[in-house]
Parts: sequence; structure tokens; C-alpha cells
Amino acid sequence: MRGPLARYNHLVAKGDLVPDEVQRNAVRRLDKLSRKIQATQGWSLFGKPQHPKGLYLWGGVGRGKSLLMDLFFNHTRLAHKQRVHFHQFMSDTHQAIAAWRAMDDKERKRQTYRDKKAPLDDPIPHIAKKIFQQAHLLCFDEFQVSDITDALILGRLFDGLFDLGTLIIATSNRPPDDLYLDGINRELFLPFIESLKQRLDIFHLDAAKDYRRDQLAGSPVYFHPLDNNAATAMDKAWNKVITGAKERPTHIQVRGRTLVFPRTARDGLRVSFADLCEKNLGAEDYIALTAHFATLFMDDIPQLSPEKRNQAKRFVTLVDSLYEAKTKFVCSAAVAPSDLYPKGDGSFEFSRTVSRLIEMQSQAYRALPPIAPASITASAP
Repeated sequence: MRGPLARYNHLVAKGDLVPDEVQRNAVRRLDKLSRKIQATQGWSLFGKPQHPKGLYLWGGVGRGKSLLMDLFFNHTRLAHKQRVHFHQFMSDTHQAIAAWRAMDDKERKRQTYRDKKAPLDDPIPHIAKKIFQQAHLLCFDEFQVSDITDALILGRLFDGLFDLGTLIIATSNRPPDDLYLDGINRELFLPFIESLKQRLDIFHLDAAKDYRRDQLAGSPVYFHPLDNNAATAMDKAWNKVITGAKERPTHIQVRGRTLVFPRTARDGLRVSFADLCEKNLGAEDYIALTAHFATLFMDDIPQLSPEKRNQAKRFVTLVDSLYEAKTKFVCSAAVAPSDLYPKGDGSFEFSRTVSRLIEMQSQAYRALPPIAPASITASAP
């Protein structure tokens, strides 16, 4: 199996990536770590003194953090590993803690992940063991802390994971010292930051440019009519954005509901119009998408009319959500934006959406960094 560095060099040679020495240095670190894992032929062979440090990769938007982490994850052979959006990890952790607290002691003793050295009424050690059983390697995308409850849990939970031997790779827009900045009772969170800095190598991915902004620069992002040319153009743009990544399903939690999207890669999502606008979805669902994906691809937008007014309303809400978050939008449609809802009841209200669709095609809009919505839990397993 080829390692992360070989894969990175291959993508550069193909022209899918622009060579960048800072990126290459980060990949070298990840490649060395991957080879160390491979050489042990199993996690259980890591003794405590030899246990390798993980990596905390931070830098500005679009510098390639997620891409490099994916290269490491996809090209490191290990049975128990997980790549997860940090929002999802915390959501799953809260659910696991709640489930443990709902059990009586008799049921807790039956759990295969129970830590026999820990008190039954303290869920954290048991949940840490459960996580470790599922993933000896944890790759966190978009590591950030904005919630006081998360901040209070993380210290003990990560101490437990590290003590069990979990290897952690994380990407973040912030250096460790800026995590939970200005948060309530932040002094309680500071020991976790120090532990993170001791347990992980910190790498500032100060790449030369924002590669994410260049991925679609100068290329059309709105294709019509719905023919073979549009389908081919969508595939070409999609492949350019995901840069050779493997597509995988993503789950997003919204108020106890789970939305499942089969086609996701990097920070891109590909769906059809029917997937998002012909189902009973609303603003919260669309905002949750923007919390997780920087680029949304939508195939097969039909021409709309009063007979499809509900679908049109959902599409308006979707475009508003994408626009506010500065999410990039690539789509194929039956007609040009100005002809999507040409007449009839609701066409006047649709005019703002037409304006936004036109603006979202501009280079100025595509150059804007995404804006993360507040208080949204989005996820990817």
C-alpha cells in the first residue's frame, strides 16, 4: 500500500495539486507516522514508551489541512480507525454519556466496554474505552471548541483516550492556545490545551495560498440545459474539488434526526435537487449542511412553477442558507437562473434567489471564505 507522501507526489505530478513545500513537509511527517504504524503490524505492538505522538495540523481556510489528513487516513493500514468531523464526535459522545447514565448498575456491568477500574457512576472512563475499542486511530476534522459542556468533558475524555493508546490527528483553523478563546470559565479548559500540546506535535500549515479558492477559479459553476455536456461538466468540477479523495457517506444530526448523504468527499457534498428539495427539509437542515461542507454540488434542478411551489420554497431557503454561509454552489439546471421560475404565483419572491444564484457564480463570491454558522451540530462518521 502506497503511503501518504507517494500519493501526494502522484497528485502533484498529475497537476491535481500545486506543489507547496509547507504542505510537503506536513505530508512527510504524516508519512513517517504512517510507516511507523505499518511497521508494527498492529496497534497492540506499541509499547507505552514507543507510542508515537499524533499531529495537530492548523492553518487558514483552504490550505489543504483536510486533504492532507485524508491522504494519511486513506493510506494508513489499520483495522480500527475513524475519520470524523469534530462536531459529530462530540454529538456522539454526548449521546453515549446520556445512554450510560440511563442504565442501572446491573446493565452497566454487562457492557463490553466497561472500565472495571472506574466507578460505575462516572461515564467518562467507560466512554473513552468504548471509543478506543472502535478506533485506535482518530482523525478529527475541524477541531474547535465553542461549547462550555464540550470544554468541560474534553480534558478527562482525551486523557482517557491518550492513556489507552489512541493516536489522534486533528485539523483546525486555530492554534491550540486559541481554542475556546474567550469562552466561559476558560481557565478550566487550559489544562486540556497544555495536555494537547504535550501529547501531539503541533504543525502550522502556513501554505503559500488558499488552494480551495483556486479549485474552481475561472471555471463555470452553473451548467444548463440538462444534457450530457452538463453531466460531464459536473463530474469534471466534482473531481477537481475532491482531488482524488474517496467518496464516503456522511451523517448529519439535526435535532435528533439523522440526515444521510452517500456522496461526500473532502469538504464537498454532491446531491440531486430531489435529495434536498423534494423531501421534508427546512432551514435548520440546510444550515447544518453549511456547517460541514464548503462546496455543495446539486444535479438536475428542474424548471419550477406554481405546481412545484413547495420544492421552490425549499430551494429558496437552501440558496439563502448557502449564500449567508458563503458556501460555494455548483449545479446543473434545466434553464438559466432567470428562467427557473419565470411566471406564476411565487415567481416574484423567487427573484431574490435568481439574483443570488447569479452572484454566487462570480469570482468575487467564490473568493470569500466560508462563514461557520453558530450553534449547529453537523457530522461525518
